[in-house]
Amino acid sequence: MEDQRRPYNAVSDFVDANVDRGWGDKVVFTDPMHELTYRALEAASCQFGRGLYALGLRPESRIVLLLLDTVDFPIAFWGAIRAGIVPIPLNTLLTAEQYAYILEDSRAEIVLVSAPLMNMLAPVVAQATACHTAIVVGADAPIAKLDRVKTLSFARVLAQGSSARFRASTLSDEVAFWLYSSGSTGAPKGVKHVHTSLMATARLYGQGVLGVHADDVMFSAAKLFFAYGLGNAMSFPMAVGARAVLLPERATPEAILETMRRHQPTIFYGVPTLYAALLAHPELGRGAGSNRLRQCVSAGEALPAHVGQQWRAKVGVDILDGIGSTEMLHIFLSNRPGEIHYGTSGRPVPGYDAKILGEDGGVLDAGEMGELVVRGPSAAEGYWNQRAKNRRTFVGEWTYTGDKYLREADGCYRYCGRVDDMFKVSGVWVSPFEVEAALIMHPAVLEAAVIGVPDDDGLIKPKAFVVLNVGYAADEGLFEALKNQVKQQAGVWKYPRAIEVRNELPKTATGKIQRFKLREQEEACLDSGPTG
Repeated sequence: MEDQRRPYNAVSDFVDANVDRGWGDKVVFTDPMHELTYRALEAASCQFGRGLYALGLRPESRIVLLLLDTVDFPIAFWGAIRAGIVPIPLNTLLTAEQYAYILEDSRAEIVLVSAPLMNMLAPVVAQATACHTAIVVGADAPIAKLDRVKTLSFARVLAQGSSARFRASTLSDEVAFWLYSSGSTGAPKGVKHVHTSLMATARLYGQGVLGVHADDVMFSAAKLFFAYGLGNAMSFPMAVGARAVLLPERATPEAILETMRRHQPTIFYGVPTLYAALLAHPELGRGAGSNRLRQCVSAGEALPAHVGQQWRAKVGVDILDGIGSTEMLHIFLSNRPGEIHYGTSGRPVPGYDAKILGEDGGVLDAGEMGELVVRGPSAAEGYWNQRAKNRRTFVGEWTYTGDKYLREADGCYRYCGRVDDMFKVSGVWVSPFEVEAALIMHPAVLEAAVIGVPDDDGLIKPKAFVVLNVGYAADEGLFEALKNQVKQQAGVWKYPRAIEVRNELPKTATGKIQRFKLREQEEACLDSGPTG
C-alpha cells in the first residue's frame, strides 16, 4: 500500500504562509492589552521553539499550556508545533487534583502557565514526576522558586532563541498536539491530533460552511484550550489571514457585549447556555453590539429551538447550531446559512460522513434513534494510554461519538442525548435533552438538567434540576406548571416526577452540563439513607 505520509508542519500553512503572502504586518490577534501581527507571531514562535530546545526539549517532547486567552497563547502553541514539540492546552478552570492527574498522565516535561494561575498550580508542578521546568507568562513580580523545578519567565525563554525562520522535520501523520476531553462524562482523556487536522477543519467547516475570509474578525466566547475555541479563534482566522479577538477573562454577558461593541466582529461563537444568558440581558440588541455581525455559531451542546428563534428575532442574525467533539476536533454536523432547522444539528459538513447505528450495530433508518458515528479527515489519532476506550471509540475510519441521534425525513440530525445519559421509563427510552428543552421553554426556567432516578418501587423516573430566572420563586404551583409543560411538549410519561431548584448546575468550563455529577449526588443521598 502506498505511504500517504508526507513532510508537513502545520505552522507552514497557518503562520509562515501568511507572511509570505505579504500579510506580515496584518494583525492576527487582539487581546485587551496587546496586538500581534503575523510577522511578530512568526518571529516569536521561532524564538519560543528554540527556547524550548535550549531547555532540553526535543521533537515529540510534551509541554502543558495553562494559559489565559492572550496573544501569548498562539506564540506558545505555534512555537511548540514549529519545533516538533507537542503542546497540550489545558482548561484553566480545573481543580488542583485534576491538574495533578493530567500532568502525571501526559508526562509533560514543561508547564507554561499564566501568572494569575501560578499560585494554584505551583504545589502540583512541584510534585509532578516528569516536569522539570515551569515557565510563567505575564509575571511582573519576581517568580517564586520551587523545589526540584526550575522557574523561568516567558520573556527570558523567548530571549534565548533566534527569530530566524525554521521548522522541524515533521510528517503529516505525526501527532502535533493533544487536547484533553472536557470531562462531561468522567475523567478527561488525552486526545492526540496530527498536523493535518487543523487545516482540515478550517477548510471544511470554516471556509466550506461559514465562508470565512481575510476581512473577517472572529470572536469566540469558547476559550482556546477547548477544541471548539481552538478552531474558532485560531485555525479558522489564520487559515485565511483574518483576525481574532481574544478575551482572557470569564465570558460573562457583560464582557461579551463590551467586546462586541469595541471590536465589531463579523462572526461570534458561543455555547447554548451563553446564548440563553445573553437573551436575558437587558442590553442585548441588534447585532449584539456589532454592526458587522453576519454569523453566529453554537456548539458544545444542542441548541434549544426557541433560543435560536428568540436570538434571530432580537439580534437579527441566525445561530448555526452544530455538533463537534474533541475527538473530531471541530464541528462535523451543522446547519448552514440560509438553511436553518432549529432544534436539529443540521446535516454532515461536506467532507464528513455520518450514520446512526442500533444496539446490534446495524444502520438505522430515518426516525430511528441510535448512536451517531462519523468519519472525516480531522479524526484524532487516538487516546493516550486508553486502550479499551480507543477500541470502543475509534473503529476503522469511524468514530463513535457516544451521542444518541435520529435522522429526520429531511436529512437533518436531531440530538437526543448522551448514550450514558439515556434512561428508560415504562420501557421507553427518554432523552434528557428533550425534557430539558421542554422545561426551559417556560419563562421561569433559565437552565435545566434531567436524570433518571429510582422511585420508591425501584423504577426509574425523570428528576429535573432547574435554575430559575430572576423574579421567579419555587413553589408547588410552579412545579405543577413545569410538569404540565413537559407533558404537553415532550410526552406524558416523560414529565419529571421530582423537581429540585439549584443556584447553578455542574458544568465543564465549556458549558456542558455534567449530568453524571447529578447522578453521583443522587446515589450518595440514596446510600446515606433517610435523615432526621
